Amino acid sequence: MRVLVVEDEVSLAETIRAGLQGEGFAVDVVHTGIDGLWAATEKPYGVYDVIVLDIMLPGMSGYEVCRHLRKRGVWTPVLVLTAKDGEYDEADALDLGADDYLIKPFSFVVLVARLRALIRRGAPRRPAVLTAGDLALDPARRRVTRAGEEVPVTPREFALLEFLMRNRGDVVSKTAIIESVWDAYFDGDPNIVEVYIGYLRKKIDQPYGKAAIETVRGAGYRIAADGG
Repeated sequence: MRVLVVEDEVSLAETIRAGLQGEGFAVDVVHTGIDGLWAATEKPYGVYDVIVLDIMLPGMSGYEVCRHLRKRGVWTPVLVLTAKDGEYDEADALDLGADDYLIKPFSFVVLVARLRALIRRGAPRRPAVLTAGDLALDPARRRVTRAGEEVPVTPREFALLEFLMRNRGDVVSKTAIIESVWDAYFDGDPNIVEVYIGYLRKKIDQPYGKAAIETVRGAGYRIAADGG
């Protein structure tokens, strides 16, 4: 099992190296984002079973390294290891294609367990592009297109459209949307869903003279299977 560790704190990187080697891993260590990207992409694909990636790196952040890896079709599992513990930092890392997230200081036992779990899972397949007629949503590239034209959307609009398209053809309630796109503890005005449905319709429906998003009175919303 070969691991690439991308960590700019030299002493920590060497501690991780020694610990992982003691657990039977083969370990390569680099200390900058640029070197990490090179090692993960220029060596034969598949040489690494998993990557441990710090966020705050010189030359190129861990976010950028992860984004470039996924853009290039490198799907080696990535565990982000960082001192940044905000929930938005975690969300950003996962959105860019990371597979797991561990906050410094961390338990070495937990690190090893998570790495082994990622290796068992293997390199994930590239997320499929979701389609409904000529409407397409690419979860990996965070991209929406209609009739081949890119449609700019906000992160919340993207999340709402992705939820609808993953349930294409099915009616989803306003409550289900709030719990999935906002959260289960959202205590704002539930009409926020209608507001964002309106935003999406102005971007993906009205300019194209189509109605992909259907309102099912008293039940919720649905993406037409044929895109409207």
